This record gives sequence, structure tokens and C-alpha cells, in this order.
Amino acid sequence: MDIAHGVGLFGAAAGAGGVDAIVGGGGLVLLPTLLVAFPAIPAATALGTNKLVGISGTSTAALTYTRRTPVDKRVVLPAAMLAVLCAGLGAVSASALPTKVFRPIVMVLLTSVALFVVFRPAFGAEAGQVAASRRRRVVTTLLAGAVIGFYDGIFGPGTGTFLIICFTIGLFTEFVASSAMAKVVNTGTNLGALLVFAAGGHVMWLLGAGMALCNMVGARLGSHLALKRGAGFVRAVLLVVVVVMVAKMGYDQFG
Repeated sequence: MDIAHGVGLFGAAAGAGGVDAIVGGGGLVLLPTLLVAFPAIPAATALGTNKLVGISGTSTAALTYTRRTPVDKRVVLPAAMLAVLCAGLGAVSASALPTKVFRPIVMVLLTSVALFVVFRPAFGAEAGQVAASRRRRVVTTLLAGAVIGFYDGIFGPGTGTFLIICFTIGLFTEFVASSAMAKVVNTGTNLGALLVFAAGGHVMWLLGAGMALCNMVGARLGSHLALKRGAGFVRAVLLVVVVVMVAKMGYDQFG
């Protein structure tokens, strides 16, 4: 690997960590960068290395958020543990289901999310006037951990974004609080998939470790920025990331 590739990879890792810490979508930066830098590696190795880098950033962001934003760990941690299992199952199943099956569905879902956020300016701006009951919090987070965890293992793009939207709708929280919970659960989804890829020998550990350090720096900066700028900033970044994700998946599907 030459200097230019190294700078590109580590810079991409830092940028992906920042974006992912705010609204998710870091994989859209990391995966193409890995595949361009190493065109001969198997897709599974790129995915496994991406998960190694991703878990460093999501765990860093989770720690940063939870120190500044109240998170009910009795509700979120069980969901994260369930996400480990379900993401692992998804990763095991990934080879059996072609990604072309998922892309159109995810594109429709993300487009719906963008339109919903655009036409509901108050959505996620502040917490709902009525707090969600404990039962609702438990059911919502467990379902999100299971379903979105499996999705992250088998396909993945937009996992953090889907978690944020799910928590904002289901728990009546504003975007920053939703992002804090999403990072905890997303750490679980990354861990579950990483364990499967690592067991198959599909992780470039040395390169991944260096990129992980850069991703952690980006994640810390991104989460601090989200905490400082608030829900309006998160909303704006979310819309940009969703548009980019839809465009990228559309190109992969039809280009």
C-alpha cells in the first residue's frame, strides 16, 4: 500500500466515523474506499474489515453520547445484546440472499424516511410531551435490536439511520437522544457481524486497527458536534446522508 492509498484510507475512516456518529451511514464511505484500494480482496473481507473499523467508531460515539445524554441502560443494553445475536445470524445468512433483493426495498424505505422528515419539520426536534411507557421502550428497543440487527448482518447500509428513526418514532425522543441509543445498539450489530466474519478469516486486522483509530477520532468529533449543535443539525445531516445513500444504492442497482 503506497502513501496515497494510506492517506485516502485513513482519511476516509476518520470522515466515516464522524458521519456515522451523527446519523449513521459511515459504511457508504468505508466500503467503497476499501474496494477501490484493494480491488482483489473478497467482498467478505472488505465487509469484515469494515465491521472492525465500524465497531471502534460506534462504541466511541456510544460512550461520548451516554456521558452527556441520559440513556436507560436497562432498556438499551438488552437490545444491544440481542442485536449481537441477530446480526451474527444475518451475517451467516448473507451469502444465501443476493443484495439486489434488498437494495430496492431499502431505497424505498430511505426515500420514505426523507420525505417524512422533510414534510414533518417538527419530527425529532424535541422530545414528545408524553414519555413512552417502560413496556413500550422495552418492546421497541428489542424489536429494533433484533430486526435491524439481522438487517445489518445480512446487508447493512443505513443501519444507524434506521435505528435513529425507529427510536424517534417509537420512543418519542428527539434526534440526539435517539442517536445516543442507536449507537449503543449499533455497537452490538457491528460486534455480531464482526465475530462471524472474523471466524471465517475475513478481516484485515493490521490495516483495520489503523483505520479503527482514525474512525474513533472522527466518531468522537462527530458525536461532540451533534451534542453541541443539537437536533436541528442532526436532522440536516440525516437528510443529506439519506439522499446520498439512495443515490449510491440506485447507482449500484441500475448503473
